[in-house]
This record gives sequence, C-alpha cells and structure tokens, in this order.
Amino acid sequence: MQISWVTQIIGAGSGRSGQPGGRWALGLLAGGLALLSGCGLQKDIDVELPAYPPQLVVEGYLENGQIPRVAVSESVPYLTAPTPQVPTDVKAFVILPNGQRQELLFAPGTDRRTGKIYTHAGTRRLTIQPGQTFGLELTDSKGRRVTGSATMPALVPIDTVEWKFNDKQGEFRKAYVLTRFRDPAATTDFYRLQIHKSRLATSPSVDYTPEDRLNNGQEFTLGTSYEFATDDTLFVTLYHLDQPYYRFLQSVQDARNANGNPFGQPAAIKSTVEGGIGVFTVLSYQRRRVILK
Repeated sequence: MQISWVTQIIGAGSGRSGQPGGRWALGLLAGGLALLSGCGLQKDIDVELPAYPPQLVVEGYLENGQIPRVAVSESVPYLTAPTPQVPTDVKAFVILPNGQRQELLFAPGTDRRTGKIYTHAGTRRLTIQPGQTFGLELTDSKGRRVTGSATMPALVPIDTVEWKFNDKQGEFRKAYVLTRFRDPAATTDFYRLQIHKSRLATSPSVDYTPEDRLNNGQEFTLGTSYEFATDDTLFVTLYHLDQPYYRFLQSVQDARNANGNPFGQPAAIKSTVEGGIGVFTVLSYQRRRVILK
C-alpha cells in the first residue's frame, strides 16, 4: 500500500493588487509556486501491514421463547473486499443454566421476524428467566475456540408511549413520539430504545443507547423529532442491557464514526466473547405496537 503526503507552501508579498508592490508580490508568489512544483514535495512510502490470522466472528442474541440462533463468520484483512467468509466446519453449542449443552446445527437462513442472518440454529425454544446465565461455545477444525456467557437482565417495562402532531397539513403533518419508563434505583443500568416503522425487519428509525449515570432511579423520557406520519405503525422496543453488550454497542458506534475520518481516534470493537470477535448476549425487552392517529 502506498500513502502519499503532499505539502504546499504559499507566500504573499506586501502591497495592493494593481500597484507595483502588488505586482511584485504576485510575481514572487508565482515564482515560488513554480520553484516548489519542481522540488518534489510528494513522497511515496511503502507501508508493510502486519498479517493477522483470521478469527471467528460471532453474533448471537438469545431470547425467551425463541429458538437460539447465531451467525458465525471469519474476519478478513482490513483492505480486502468486505465479503463475508462463512466457515462450514464450526461446531456451536449453547450451554443452559443447568450445564446442559444444546447443539446449534449448521443451517444458514434469515430470521423472518427480525431480518437477521444466521448460520447455526437450535431445535428447541429456550425458556429464560431474568438472572439466568447462558453460555456459548464455538470450535472448528483449525483448533479455534470462542466462548462467551451472558446473564439476562431484569425486565424494565415501558410506562407510556405518547405522540403529538404539529399543526401543519397534508404531507407536512408529522408527529413526535415520547417513551417513558422508570429506572431502578438499586443498580447501574443500560438501555437501548429502538423504534421501527411498519415492521421489525427494517432498519430502526430511532436508535438510542442511554445509561442511568445522571438520573439513577428517576423517570426516563426519550423523545424523537417530528418524523412520523398519520397512520404510521410503530414498534417501540425498550431493551434493558447488560454492561458488556452496552460497551460493545458503544464501541461499534465509535468505530463507525472513526472509519474514514482523518481526525477521529481509532476505535477497537469491545467484544463480549473470548477467543474471537463479536457479541453474545441475552435480550430483555418490552415492545409496544402503536398506530399514530
């Protein structure tokens, strides 16, 4: 890979344009630019990037009453095309709170409910209670092993979902949405509020990740801008997150903000698993469906 730095230096003389001093300054500037153009202020440097062995990448979210599914892929070098690499020799297991292991079979597909792609799926629905801890184990023929564990947080219910329209007419009539809930006072808590329009399989229109550092034990009121129309069907979902998953979400957002930004600080993904990259968590959430009238 070649990285080029180009430096340009521009000087100016005194005097006003149209006056002798101004003509002298412009001539000096032109001569200086001509001189600089021949100095070769561009330098090509070959940077040898270190070779990193590919790692297993996992994305797994367990839900009460749902069949466990995870997506397993393989990391690729930074400058290569972002084409998913799906290993077919990975063995995946979910470890239940009682220590039993449920194998997830290699059966790639798409969850119609959420739109998420998965590579491995179980055969039985899970029954999960707040406070229970589940584990994940991935192994392959290359000797790689990825493990993770997560505990289901307590449910924090939504108190109210309200909306109000502006006083405009036609296509300009829009509503904002307010979501209220009460934060538990005894714990440090992390949340994610998502609002999907029409269906869950689309990207959320709203995605907030607040914490209770400044208003522990108080009521939260999270609002949107005027962005929803009459008769819009909204799915409002409040997630109560564990801290590792919250830090993972924050690190992903930081990495996105730094990508391609010459002034941004590099940001590493804070995985919740060991031996690889990615996230494994147990979701605790409440969801409401509302139609704006």
